[in-house]
Amino acid sequence: MEKTCQRCHETLREADRYCPSCGLPQLIYLAAETPAAPLAETDASTTFPAIANSIAWRPAIQAAVLLAIPAGLLSYTLTPFLTLFWVMGAAAWAVHLYARRARLGALSMGAGARIGLVTGLLAAWLSFGANGVALWIARFLRHQGGQIDSEWVAAAQQSYERSQQMVAQASLTSAQAAQMLQLAQWFRALELSPEGRAGFALGGLLTLALVLMIVATLGGVVGARLLVSPRRPGA
Repeated sequence: MEKTCQRCHETLREADRYCPSCGLPQLIYLAAETPAAPLAETDASTTFPAIANSIAWRPAIQAAVLLAIPAGLLSYTLTPFLTLFWVMGAAAWAVHLYARRARLGALSMGAGARIGLVTGLLAAWLSFGANGVALWIARFLRHQGGQIDSEWVAAAQQSYERSQQMVAQASLTSAQAAQMLQLAQWFRALELSPEGRAGFALGGLLTLALVLMIVATLGGVVGARLLVSPRRPGA
């Protein structure tokens, strides 16, 4: 069928988009495009697994408690270095246990960090309580208070002597050296006072608890990272 202009009815060619006579733009009707073929489904074994970011907290807390109890209660029997690895491993295993119970192929590192933090929080406070109870038992039930006190006094004296050596080796004026020695004496008196000793003991336990929470968070990240094990094509 011959095309004509809608205004002046001049005959148009197939390629004309405007009327050569009056310049009116022409309406063009295009055939519907063929829908694109759907993408071929890929084998799930050749792609990365879906990474879960949300957490079902009930099984997560159950896994955290299960691993935090032995990690916290047994930490006071280990050296500080081994305690850190012990709690980190417990947090990583808690993440793995939660993912296995929830049947997750992978877990985001953020979710693993949160589960690790919960594990570390529980383990830290259990460790705090276990160390406090162990100290109380040693002092009052085993009657080791005298030995503990003598070791504390010896440590305070060694610290004071090291401060004296540092002041003597430093290039300080007499007034500056006197001020530094006076500060060292005040610190030694604080260490030997009952309030100071209690404060240092409490501060040490709280510091350990904070470090354990940080280490457990890192352990949760490691545990989540180890869960991501995508297969290569053709494996």
